[in-house]
Amino acid sequence: MSAALLICGVDEAGRGPLAGPVYAAAVILDELHPIAGLGDSKKLSEKKRDALALEIRQHAAAWAIASASAAEIDEINILRASLLAMKRAVEALSLRPHEVWVDGLYCPDTGLPSRAIVKGDSSVAAISAASILAKTARDSAMLQLHEVYPQYGFAVHKGYPTAAHLAALKLHGVSAEHRRSFRPVRELLEVGE
Repeated sequence: MSAALLICGVDEAGRGPLAGPVYAAAVILDELHPIAGLGDSKKLSEKKRDALALEIRQHAAAWAIASASAAEIDEINILRASLLAMKRAVEALSLRPHEVWVDGLYCPDTGLPSRAIVKGDSSVAAISAASILAKTARDSAMLQLHEVYPQYGFAVHKGYPTAAHLAALKLHGVSAEHRRSFRPVRELLEVGE
């Protein structure tokens, strides 16, 4: 790495689902190893995301992935939990960045100069890379949760509030991995009381 400004891109995945942790990633790209095809993870196919995630892990100057659990989400709310996961990711980096650039409206409190960039995941390569790592890590975690709770179909919907997920929730009740503070889950728990 040259003495250039070390920019760390940060993004999260999994704010909207009813179950599972929220994930965040922090990435410092290596200007000597540019990665072609980076973009907003939501707009890439699963196959393309997986291939890019591998490339990012191999060629980025530094990267880290962190999460905040469903219990933490319920305790401090999804926005704070997302920022907590981002802070954990930045703190886990093997290199200390000069600046932290975050997708969205808010920055985690890392003690480093930070800027929030709306739609940063489609305009800043390091944020795109973070978006891809966070999404692939969360998807992988949801596949593991599917092994534990196959009745909910996490492998298919990754915890998002699809009709199938809501039907499974009504049928099987709320698991330990469901976010109790999210309305559909909370309403089911209230009915059960």
